[in-house]
Amino acid sequence: MTNPLLQDWTTPFGLPPFDGIEDAHFGPALEAALAEGRRNIAAIAEDPEAPTFANTLEALECADRLLDRVAGVFYNLAGADATPAREALQREMAPKLAAYSSEITNNRALWRRIETLWQSREALGLTEEQARVLMLTRRSFLRAGAALEGEDRARLTEVKARLAVLGTQFTQNLLAEERGWFLELAEGDLEGLPGFVVDAARASGREKGAAGPVITLSRSLIVPFLQFSPRRDLREKAQKAWAARGANGGDTDNRAIAAEILALRQERAQLLEYESFATYKLETEMAKTPGNVRELLMQVWEPARAQAQRDAEILTGMMREDGINGDLAPWDWRYYAQARRKVEHDLDEAELKPYFQLERMIAAAFDCANRLFGLDFTPLDVPLYHPDVRAWEVTREGRHMAVFLGDYFARGSKRSGAWCSAMRSQSKLDGETRPIVVNVCNFAKGDPALLSHDDARTLFHEFGHALHQMLSDVTYQSISGTSVARDFVELPSQLYEHWLDVPEVLEKHALHVETGQPMPRDLLQRLLAAQTYDMGFQTVEFIASALVDLDFHDGPAPADPMAAEAETLARIKMPDAIVMRHATPHFAHVFSGDGYSSGYYSYMWSEVMDADAYRAFEEAGDPFDADTAARLERFILSAGGSAEADALYTAFRGRMPGVGALLDGRGLSADSP
Repeated sequence: MTNPLLQDWTTPFGLPPFDGIEDAHFGPALEAALAEGRRNIAAIAEDPEAPTFANTLEALECADRLLDRVAGVFYNLAGADATPAREALQREMAPKLAAYSSEITNNRALWRRIETLWQSREALGLTEEQARVLMLTRRSFLRAGAALEGEDRARLTEVKARLAVLGTQFTQNLLAEERGWFLELAEGDLEGLPGFVVDAARASGREKGAAGPVITLSRSLIVPFLQFSPRRDLREKAQKAWAARGANGGDTDNRAIAAEILALRQERAQLLEYESFATYKLETEMAKTPGNVRELLMQVWEPARAQAQRDAEILTGMMREDGINGDLAPWDWRYYAQARRKVEHDLDEAELKPYFQLERMIAAAFDCANRLFGLDFTPLDVPLYHPDVRAWEVTREGRHMAVFLGDYFARGSKRSGAWCSAMRSQSKLDGETRPIVVNVCNFAKGDPALLSHDDARTLFHEFGHALHQMLSDVTYQSISGTSVARDFVELPSQLYEHWLDVPEVLEKHALHVETGQPMPRDLLQRLLAAQTYDMGFQTVEFIASALVDLDFHDGPAPADPMAAEAETLARIKMPDAIVMRHATPHFAHVFSGDGYSSGYYSYMWSEVMDADAYRAFEEAGDPFDADTAARLERFILSAGGSAEADALYTAFRGRMPGVGALLDGRGLSADSP
């Protein structure tokens, strides 16, 4: 069998030959890539020449090129368009890839070469970027257990392999539960729902093969249903199902998996002689310590909780006016908050949504990137992995910069949420390699597709990550694009959200789906005036999740994560009518892998910077100020992980920020109205 994954790709821009790739190709290609990687690593480790940066570190950068290429395709497809064969292969490959990673960091000869270079680093004449790569490589080997001996070394390998298996299982269980649940609606149950919700429910019903409209667990459908349905009983069913993902018993229940993951992470930290997993994980982040994370979160928690309590009293009063005498519940909050926004700001989602067409929001994101960084986007007609996916060539002054793929619509084969990934990352080690960047979202499909304002913000957020990849300009792939500290990686994405709400951007791109007219000035002003509306709720649900994540990892692993979750929420006095944004059994950020474990706080850490960074444009008097945009690109977007995050931010802004800009931006400071 000729395997296209193992051939040279003669496609435009070196895109994967999606029209020739079959599921049966992935397993053999991954095995071949692992075998090639092992040969390359052995050649580096056994090189009779004395170690140099070129024959050791640069050779390591190139050792896994085939694996990076094949895995870049496979794991993007496994997340965005799962099939039973892809899910089975994920389960099979998880321990194999973990074992391969451990083989590299456990290779004593390779470790000695790296350590020799480290000890003689002052005499090597390295560039700043090379010195950074050496430091990061040595640190990653140490943190992977390269200095361990005997039983500890073997046990750490076992722990990492088991964690890889459990993370895959957690993800697949969650996808199965999200795919399997839906609430069928009779025609009478549609009363009170705006047309865009009804259309999305009918489309979801067709996709599920149901007799009529359905509500699924896709955020872009369930949230507007909770906002608009006057049927409290149906809202309760939907909210409880959404909150119960991963905790419904049976083969897809994630609670025992979460407990085992936490225990193994604690053991991993102890083997490496760290006080806790949080201490281990945060060592390489900007925050550095669990105490620093907790201090930030609590600075924001108290004013956010106080605001949420004030809001809850108002919403409860609205319930009473409707003749409901029970307590305000989680399935009530969005419904009455939406009604209150209509009263206080003369604003509701049904009025806004016709102005947020998906096509025009994509154009808006591209337009802002053009005005800020000179990027142009040209549609490509090339084979892709799903009919919904689209591609653009990204250029600047005629120079090829990247290929951008957009995969925007929810479907049963796609995991929930939104994310950015790279099928190929930027580097310049052996000539210029430009990235292939993917944005994946879960918007409700429509003709045309209409977004909520929150959906549009998500689109801008993920495109901010994409810009971090597209504008990367470093030599080494290991530090390119988003290869930065976890609590710095959200800065470009959260910062880019600000341009969605620039009045001139909305005036140009927020055009009514039927009339083509721009958003009326008074509606625009009402939208902007309501930007901090319900921010107590939004902040509380986020910080509760971040504090639970931190508590899970800052100390002994809890035997019962659900009980530990409840203890944290009781300690911080979580409002009864608000639930965590991500409860433990479906907290994929934390349990699908180590990426955001002890690190869910990072969105807020980055927000401290993004609020301050956007002020640089405000201080310049122009959201598209060329000098400020050039500094942003030079010191942050193009720099990747070539320096410490605080040094990069300080180079851009001249100083590090405090929490004040964040509180102001969320309307939670003492001076906020």
